[in-house]
Amino acid sequence: MTSPYIRTVSILLSALSLVTLVAQDLYGAPGVSAVASENAINVYVGAKLFTSYKTAPSQKYPYFFPVNGPVSDASVTTESSDPYPHHHSLFFGCDRVNGGNYWQESLDKGQICSTSLRIVESEGARVVLENACEWRKPGEAPVARDSRRIQISAPSETLRLIEFEIRITPVVDLRIDRTNHSLFAARMVPELSVLSGGTLVNAQGDTGENGTFGKVSPWCDFYGERNGITEGLAIFQHPSNPLYPVMWFTRDYGFFSPTPLYWPQNDSHVELKAGETVTLRYLVAVHSGDTVSAGIGECFTRYATEMENISVPQ
Repeated sequence: MTSPYIRTVSILLSALSLVTLVAQDLYGAPGVSAVASENAINVYVGAKLFTSYKTAPSQKYPYFFPVNGPVSDASVTTESSDPYPHHHSLFFGCDRVNGGNYWQESLDKGQICSTSLRIVESEGARVVLENACEWRKPGEAPVARDSRRIQISAPSETLRLIEFEIRITPVVDLRIDRTNHSLFAARMVPELSVLSGGTLVNAQGDTGENGTFGKVSPWCDFYGERNGITEGLAIFQHPSNPLYPVMWFTRDYGFFSPTPLYWPQNDSHVELKAGETVTLRYLVAVHSGDTVSAGIGECFTRYATEMENISVPQ
C-alpha cells in the first residue's frame, strides 16, 4: 500500500513536470543562461555559446555576434566581410538621420551608444536582456534615445529564437532621408550566401535577390550548407509594426533587411516628431535544415498570434 507521503511526493513531481512542459511550450526548452562580461552579455544554450550581445564604446552600434547555428556551433552571420564590411552580423541602425550616419562611416558621423545594459532574467527556459541607447555624435546632445528588450530561448535542439523589441523616441524632430541603410538587418557568412549556393526565400516562396528585393513579405529566410550541415537564419516582422508588412532590401551576397525607408511614401523622406515613440518588433529564428524542414512558416504564425508580448516598460 502506497503511503500518503509517497502519494504527495508523486503528485508534486507530476505537477512540477506539467509546469515544466507548459514553460517549455511558452518560452522554449530549459537550459538557456546569460553571463555578463566587459561590454557584452554572452548567452549559452547548455554549455555552448549561442550568441553575444556586444556594446563596446568603440562600436558603431550594438550588435549580436556570433550567432551560432544549433548544430554546427559556428556563426551563421559574419562580424565583417567584403563587400560592405560595416555590416556587423545582426544589428539595428540607420543612415541619413538629421544628416547623421548611424549605420556606417566613422564614429564622428554618428554613433548608437549603449548607456545601460542589464540581465533581467539570467537563466531557465529563456533569458531576457534590456539595453538603453543614445543616438548622438561625439560631444553633442542625442537626437534620439531607444530602449531594447531582448528575449532569447531554445525551443528545441535545432532552433534558437531571438525576440528583439526596440522603442525609439526622438529627442528632437527627425528627418530620415530615403536610405537603404536602415533598421533591423542581418549579414550572413559568405558560405551560406546565394552566391555560394545558399537560398534566400520569402513567405510567398520568391527566391534570391531578384525575387525578394523590394517585395512585401512578413518574413525572409536565408540558409545554406556548410561542411555538410544545412543551417540558416530567418527574420520575422511582427504584425504590430508600423506599415507591416514592409518591403525587403536583399542582396545575394548575404545581406537582408525589412525596411520601408528605401521606399518612403513620398519618395523622399520620413519625419518623426520629438517625443513620439515608434515601437518595432522582430523575431530571429536560427535553425538547422531548410525553410520547410525547420517549420519557418509555422514558427512565424505562432510568433504573430501566440507568443508572449515582451513590450519594453514605459
